[in-house]
Amino acid sequence: MATAYSARSRRTALGAVLAGAAVGAASLFGPATPASAGVNWDAVARCESGGNWKINTGNGYYGGLQFSRATWNGYGGQKYAARADLASRSEQIAVAEKVLRGQGIGAWPVCGKKGGSANAAATRSERAAPKKATSKKSAPKRAATRKAAPERAATTSAPQPSAGTYVVRRRDTLSEIAVAQRVDGGWRALHERNRAVVGDDPGLIFPGQRLRLR
Repeated sequence: MATAYSARSRRTALGAVLAGAAVGAASLFGPATPASAGVNWDAVARCESGGNWKINTGNGYYGGLQFSRATWNGYGGQKYAARADLASRSEQIAVAEKVLRGQGIGAWPVCGKKGGSANAAATRSERAAPKKATSKKSAPKRAATRKAAPERAATTSAPQPSAGTYVVRRRDTLSEIAVAQRVDGGWRALHERNRAVVGDDPGLIFPGQRLRLR
């Protein structure tokens, strides 16, 4: 009896030691990045910057998640680096979590939906969201409703006169055009370059409009 009891005691003690070791390992080797509330930040970064966490194209937005300096500073980014592109991936995600809590996923109006967040409904937006091109017969007020860019490519073909310009097709968005045509600075740069054609609203473009790519 004494031998059996001692064996059980040793097994119980060993189980406690192993359980404690597992807890300690979980604490020591926990997640390398902050909790993301369901957001896949790598997917957002691939959409915003091609997944380059150190990108600085000179367009006023920095790092993988394309923070403006005002947003970076306003949400504590100075704790890590002067600009987002100078901070690490995990540091950028830490600031992004604060932006998410303050502004919602709409702070990334085009690419936020790529992250699959349950908080997709945003109360405020850091940047204007390009929307799909609409027919000129569509009512302007309905066309101007802010929506994230559709993932499907344009379905109507249109002749493209040269590598330096692009003719807008049905269901195109500035963000999709910028990615497909590899426009430096993304859709913001494309909008600025074609403001005379597109107007002040980057989300309202029409089939047949000719855009300068470079």
